[in-house]
Amino acid sequence: MAEGEGREVRIAAVGDLHFDATRGTSFRDMFSEVNKKADILVLCGDMTTHGKPEQMAAFVQELAGVEVPIVAVLGNHDYEAGEHEAVMAVMRDRGIQVLDGDTVVIDSVGFAGTKGFAGGFGRGALAPFGELLIKEFVQAAMDEAIKVENGLRNLNTDVRVCVLHYAPIWETVKGEPEVIWPFLGSSRLLQPIDTIGCDVVFHGHAHHGTIEGVTPAGIPVYNVAQPLLQERGENFFVWTIKAPERRGAKPERLKVGS
Repeated sequence: MAEGEGREVRIAAVGDLHFDATRGTSFRDMFSEVNKKADILVLCGDMTTHGKPEQMAAFVQELAGVEVPIVAVLGNHDYEAGEHEAVMAVMRDRGIQVLDGDTVVIDSVGFAGTKGFAGGFGRGALAPFGELLIKEFVQAAMDEAIKVENGLRNLNTDVRVCVLHYAPIWETVKGEPEVIWPFLGSSRLLQPIDTIGCDVVFHGHAHHGTIEGVTPAGIPVYNVAQPLLQERGENFFVWTIKAPERRGAKPERLKVGS
């Protein structure tokens, strides 16, 4: 790479590991590969099975060999026990940047993230009409979309990454039974992404969806649920971008895949 052209930043992304120490599963070998292949690790939710702090503490031990910075959002499984604040505290004690509507900048790359929510896509999206419970459900999706909007607006970096658990477009849940698509994401998350803009979106949750999609504005979206990645022999997804050295210059997307 010639001097002044910028530098490559490699982001490894994965979600839906569903770690439970009682099952005897280990991710230590997988995470040791991250140091060799990436500069930043992004975790897209569902690190645990039931969202218990002790489960997250055990999962954090699996990350012991990871030397690169880690950015994460929680998934629906990480909320299961209702102890998500304690779960996030365990992660933050490890030095993980856990996003819930806020942002972090690492190596001149800005990250905005939140869990996201369900509700469906496009004309099939659930509307806030009728019973109070329906209105509250839709409001939860809208609240998550506002977190995306505020996060992206607050990033003043040339490279911006949006991290979610739920999908913002239907194209990356395609492959799952269509009847469950409304529970896998919400197009309410899409509007701030396309309006404000970013360079890439990572999400998980749809274990048997489609790895790659694109928003109407042309922003790439990657479903990095590990069960889906493993179908093509990968444990995590690697995305590379050339971060510009000159402020305001346009970043260059280089390659995807590990």
